[in-house]
Amino acid sequence: MAKRDFYEILGIAKNASPEEIKKAYRQHAIKFHPDKNPGNTEAEDKFKEGAEAYEVLSDPQKKARYDQYGHEGLGGGFGGGGGGFQNMDDIFSRFGDIFGDDSPFGSFFGGGGGGRGGQRMRKGSNLRIKLKLTLKEIAEGVEKKIKVNRMVAAVGVTFKSCPTCGGSGQVMRVMNTPLGRMQTASTCPACGGAGQSIDQRPPGTDPSGLMAKEEVISVKIPAGVQDGMQLSMAGKGNEAPGGGIAGDLLILIEEAEEDELKRDGNNVISDLYLNIADAALGCSIEVNTIDGKVKIKVDPGTQSGKMLRLRGKGIRDINGYGRGDHLIHVNVWTPKTLSKEEVAILEKLRSSENFSPSPGKSEKGFFEKMKEMFSQ
Repeated sequence: MAKRDFYEILGIAKNASPEEIKKAYRQHAIKFHPDKNPGNTEAEDKFKEGAEAYEVLSDPQKKARYDQYGHEGLGGGFGGGGGGFQNMDDIFSRFGDIFGDDSPFGSFFGGGGGGRGGQRMRKGSNLRIKLKLTLKEIAEGVEKKIKVNRMVAAVGVTFKSCPTCGGSGQVMRVMNTPLGRMQTASTCPACGGAGQSIDQRPPGTDPSGLMAKEEVISVKIPAGVQDGMQLSMAGKGNEAPGGGIAGDLLILIEEAEEDELKRDGNNVISDLYLNIADAALGCSIEVNTIDGKVKIKVDPGTQSGKMLRLRGKGIRDINGYGRGDHLIHVNVWTPKTLSKEEVAILEKLRSSENFSPSPGKSEKGFFEKMKEMFSQ
């Protein structure tokens, strides 16, 4: 695929000043930074593409060759999509100094270039756990205390300057190209850009100087979370070797199965079973809701399949858009066995004209009820 124009990538004119080029790249990198777009390969490609453009346009000699000969003038030193870099760490270490402390990604770009040269701030790995919640906990929100086994820096671990890169976090490479010798820098493969390696570590630690530690962490779950939703707690994952930024704790929500109450979006659904007498004569009856028991009134002549609605008795919307309803599906229970006296009573009622089914226009059929329910 043809490579895009570097000026087009950064959205600048050919006569842009060095400061304008720097500013444009900074905005581009923040927009497509991998930590801002997790799992987005398209954003990662654009991030690498922007770094490649800045690599050339920020260097007066390379910029002049590019302006005169285009991509061919670079001697094939750059592949498509950031081929001039060994990996993402290479980009971070080489261009970290253009990101000030106000950047949300300053720490990932070498801390704004202050005092560490080419060293890269490490980030610990993330932890993932599953958290099972009841419907009531989901509806109201809850604070949970959970035990987590984290990798933390062990006491007594000491570090020394990395012998491979001399503490710079980078290794330099010289390549012979048709346009002459070119020098490139990449992240040190021995220390991962940290500039230091383990000197001494106590027993029980891993090769990075970390050890497992059980911690109790308090987690606040907002009302309205859904099954499969993932929440993140920054800095509660594994610590980084030799200091740096701890990873995140990723919490996967699971909804516990309920026997009586079921969830449908922000609504709660349950079944109510009535005997023939209560359905015909009407009654007051208690039903279970996520807020506890509530007494409701059943009108005389209530038909099986009728849906009763308790407004505002459902689940709070996670985005703050109110609360759902509790829908109660009425089922008129027909006994499977009868006594002689019950048979005699029902035989008398069988011939009653009032007991003959006579649905009017106001009585909605199954499909009308389903259509009405899903349209609400």
